[in-house]
Amino acid sequence: MKKADVKADDILSAKSEEELNKPFLGKVEKIYENSALLKIIDYDPTDKTAVSDLNQKIVVNFKNLKSVPKKKIKEIQDLAKSDVKVEKIKKAAKEKANADKKKD
Repeated sequence: MKKADVKADDILSAKSEEELNKPFLGKVEKIYENSALLKIIDYDPTDKTAVSDLNQKIVVNFKNLKSVPKKKIKEIQDLAKSDVKVEKIKKAAKEKANADKKKD
């Protein structure tokens, strides 16, 4: 992929020859001269420890980036939105339970 094809907030498929064993999906956060900083948003479970060690961010050379089909991007965005909703619901339920305990 060329630098001109990469834009901030794009979701791209990438591979890292040193850090991660399997290809992953990342959201472009910053563009450099020959590479881009990606926030890792979808990865193989075997790379879980490495992704955590990297704080979900990695710099990848443009030659190791590929575009992702729009259908796949939509699935990931829907999944991300549903995860946020679930967390908010859990948090709200926990806060309500704590408030109910304080009333007693």
